[in-house]
Amino acid sequence: MRDIADGLTDWRTRGVAFAVATVVRTWQSAPRPPGAAMAVSADGEALGSISGGCVEAAVYDLCRTAIETGTAHTATYGVSDDDAFDVGLTCGGTIQVLVQPDVALTEPDEVLAAIRDGRPVATATMENAQLVIWPDRIAGSLGAPDLDDAAARQAAGMLALGTTGTLHLGRQGEQRGDDVSVFVQSYVPPPRMIIFGAIDFAAAMARMGTFLGYHVTVCDARPVFATRSRFPAADDLVVQWPHKYLESTTIDDRTVLCVLTHDPKFDVPLLQVALLTPARYIGVMGSRRAHDDRMRRLREAGVGEGALARLCSPIGLDLGARTPEETAVAIAAEITARAWGGSGRPLSELDTPIHHAA
Repeated sequence: MRDIADGLTDWRTRGVAFAVATVVRTWQSAPRPPGAAMAVSADGEALGSISGGCVEAAVYDLCRTAIETGTAHTATYGVSDDDAFDVGLTCGGTIQVLVQPDVALTEPDEVLAAIRDGRPVATATMENAQLVIWPDRIAGSLGAPDLDDAAARQAAGMLALGTTGTLHLGRQGEQRGDDVSVFVQSYVPPPRMIIFGAIDFAAAMARMGTFLGYHVTVCDARPVFATRSRFPAADDLVVQWPHKYLESTTIDDRTVLCVLTHDPKFDVPLLQVALLTPARYIGVMGSRRAHDDRMRRLREAGVGEGALARLCSPIGLDLGARTPEETAVAIAAEITARAWGGSGRPLSELDTPIHHAA
């Protein structure tokens, strides 16, 4: 729901009723993962997507019905010979969608504010009930205290990990019975992309990082180059020696580091620090000659082969890129491939599943 939070906030501000459809479960080659959301207002406006166009029309109608009735419901869409080109997924997958009117949401303004501000929050949802979990408090109810306790404990753990998925929980006490399914969606601060080197390629990469949903920082030791006018897309601009900044900031296993300085006096000390972090991706720009010289310098500085193997250098996939924008696409493609286990080869040459498992 992060990508439609601004639109939902606008509807809330104007008092416009709406319904939200969320993908809560997928099978096989579904086009969007659990958590993908679409919203429809009482005025007929639509935001977001849950299937890339396959079932949006049907879900649009379900949302309009939910607004009128004030009742949530679940629908499943798959593919068969009969419905592939009617209401179904032509990609061959199956999705389960939960449709909720705004009146069924718990503290929606506070949840939307947390999402927009990058503060952690999770929602645990059944059809007509919702629990909201912040790190320091809980709001709402799923209808039974034991269910609330079990869902809150597990959702807090999922929030800490930034994961989204379905819990299967059993009722206790007077509510003992079959397991119930609770969909938990975690909203955590966006992952970081730190770009070192305030060059034209960095400006294109900052725009690409923003487009991909990263919190983008550009760092350069030269104040004349690290300016807001040159990097309007960056969330943060830092004028500091790159390795000093990297030593002082928080890096986790979702962080992406793009080293575009291609200058040994910046690169070598920076990479010595970077290779000690849990960063998910460390890409380094430079020619083949610069790469060989950089690796030699790092080895002389005592960096081991295991650590050096983490470097994506020269940075990016072989797309034949020439312009800064094309190069940013090549880098983004490599980051995506590394994150999801993609091969980087044309899909037309492969017979493997298009959507890799999370």
